[in-house]
Amino acid sequence: MKLLHRDFHIDFMGKKNIFFIISAACLVVIALWGVIFGVDLDISFKGGTIFTYTYTDANADLDEGALAAAAQSVLGEEVEVEPKQDLANNTPSLDISMTSAVTMEDSSIEELTAALQQAAPDLGLEYSTITSVNPSIGMDFFAKCLVAVGVGIIIMIIYLGIRFRLINGWKAAITAVLALVHDMIFVYGTFVICGFPLDSNFIAVMLTILGYSANNTVIIYDRIRENTKLFGKKTSRSQIVNDSINQTLSRSIGTSFCTLLAMVVVCVVAGIFGVMDIFTFALPMIVGLLAGTYSSICIASELWVVWQDHSDKKKKAKGRVKARA
Repeated sequence: MKLLHRDFHIDFMGKKNIFFIISAACLVVIALWGVIFGVDLDISFKGGTIFTYTYTDANADLDEGALAAAAQSVLGEEVEVEPKQDLANNTPSLDISMTSAVTMEDSSIEELTAALQQAAPDLGLEYSTITSVNPSIGMDFFAKCLVAVGVGIIIMIIYLGIRFRLINGWKAAITAVLALVHDMIFVYGTFVICGFPLDSNFIAVMLTILGYSANNTVIIYDRIRENTKLFGKKTSRSQIVNDSINQTLSRSIGTSFCTLLAMVVVCVVAGIFGVMDIFTFALPMIVGLLAGTYSSICIASELWVVWQDHSDKKKKAKGRVKARA
């Protein structure tokens, strides 16, 4: 028996193995990339020191190599030079970071400033601030951020398990969370492959995608629950899920497209003006939104059906064994 009000006629359940293979392949690539090329942590997580300088000529060509060499001659270790833009007062700035957490005397800062000004005399460099983070404090902060993500996942499982009791809520909750983990791995992969350090933006995107992706999945689960009430005894579970996804597809895609369009604009503008703090948030958000829409439509419900069907087969097998006994 076919359900009513289908907007699309896509056989999602029939293509579930293709979806699973695509996701698995992408996750393997992300894992291998992280192992081979490593993962960069921001100073706020791994510890270190950041010297911030402002300069007057926003259009000047920065010789980052010369500035890094000048800083290294004073500090005695390798540094990274990163130009930034302060949107509040439209002032260009420069971050010089190193992995050691140090407290410097005023005379040492003056020596560093003089070396940088000599390396780039036309920039008009002026010392602004110094930020030092102890490695143990940084890792403790990173661990707390991961705990926040973990707590969010646990709350999600409890909520979905209670809300969708009619369709075996705990299995629905766990498969939904597996889809969320899938999305967050894609976000992680964006940071790793693009060479962005894992920082506060990483945690912010993770938590945002956690809520956004779950919203699309809940919409589909709601329709599955409604259709199960109406047609559960007359229609197969796969058919109910397939038609439920089709019925909600236009809403899922429409909502995601609007959000995605806004983030693409933000990403393009940030990229044009070189505002890396926003760019490293917007680009992973775009990937996370795409992955979240994909997993809600093509992964979560399909996993739930596979699990439910497997449980049913085990129950039937046990029933046959008892009957023979």
